[in-house]
Amino acid sequence: MQDVLQNNILRFWLDKMTDHENGGFYGRIDGQNVLHPEAAKGAILNARILWSFSAAYRVLGNPEYLEAATRAKEYFLQHFIDEEYGGVYWSVDCKGRPLDTKKQFYAIGFAIYGMSEYSRATGDREALDCAIQLYHCIEEHAFDGEHNGYIEACTREWGKMDDMRLSKFDANYPKSQNTHLHIIEPYANLYRIWKSPELEVSLRNIIGIFTDKILNPETHHLDLFFDMDWTRGAGHLESYGHDIECSWLMHEAALVLDDSKVIDKVEPVVREVAKASEKGLRPDGSMIHEANLDTGHTDDDLHWWVQAENVVGWFNLYQHFGDEAAFMKAQRCWDYIKDQLIDWENGEWFWSRHPDGSLNTVDDKAGFWKCPYHNSRMCLEIIERSEQLY
Repeated sequence: MQDVLQNNILRFWLDKMTDHENGGFYGRIDGQNVLHPEAAKGAILNARILWSFSAAYRVLGNPEYLEAATRAKEYFLQHFIDEEYGGVYWSVDCKGRPLDTKKQFYAIGFAIYGMSEYSRATGDREALDCAIQLYHCIEEHAFDGEHNGYIEACTREWGKMDDMRLSKFDANYPKSQNTHLHIIEPYANLYRIWKSPELEVSLRNIIGIFTDKILNPETHHLDLFFDMDWTRGAGHLESYGHDIECSWLMHEAALVLDDSKVIDKVEPVVREVAKASEKGLRPDGSMIHEANLDTGHTDDDLHWWVQAENVVGWFNLYQHFGDEAAFMKAQRCWDYIKDQLIDWENGEWFWSRHPDGSLNTVDDKAGFWKCPYHNSRMCLEIIERSEQLY
């Protein structure tokens, strides 16, 4: 995994995505490995690049990764932070000028994740201050004091939006599992380096949101979309990749909080959600994306990010609960990744394979949503967890 991390994933981003003309990193390489230097640059992509190289430097100590992380940090501070209204722009153009100025709290969460990881790796105070400021931004503008939880998005000036969707593939509801997942993740990471009593309350609360609101007690899957009062919306949806990802991120948050009562409450849920995600597993170890139980439609494409989270989720059960069968699930999926998803010739991973086994070369190799985050994190998680175990 360290070889794949360094020579397949990070090498690709260093050599092919560094924008030496306009700064930062390019916005897109398509599925045919063609660079689009004029492509817009997304906040999610750039925050995830920041996280990936920061974490890689923290674990492996390669100064080249620190240089890339610093490049990502400085570009993000200069171009994505809204100095007038606060928060983070959704996107900028290839020259770094604001393009889509809406405030999607999912993206702000990733900015906290990247900045906190940079500070964790280096001790940098500027990045920590930015992460703290963005935490307060989410708490001020996204937190629902009446019903609990966090809304999806606001206008640039923090006004209401009719269309709060994270992407065109999502249902338009004011709250989602996905946004909460990527708020619990940065809050836990920030808490590692900033033991604020206020952040502790927020982290404790969002863990409870997952166990008490988002978890479906009947199916043990995590529901995806909600009205303000937590009424489930958009029908009976199951996202197996989000289930397995959430199982270990919930566990991580509880362990970082380090409260035995919270851990005791969360750990059975961790195992239940992982068990529910098995519905998406195939015999070869891969995991399909999601299913709509109301319509009967199943998205059984084999996405790169689902496979990466599949490996970490099962390894987490092996590490903390001694589940040997879970280890084998992680191993089989890693074998699938090596055989079917890694582009050994051009670098990085393909977006997905279709159910018939054919390769998806239509979706991006690198782009707004295709970032060195799920796959680099998988490698880093297994490297660190293996060192702890062995």
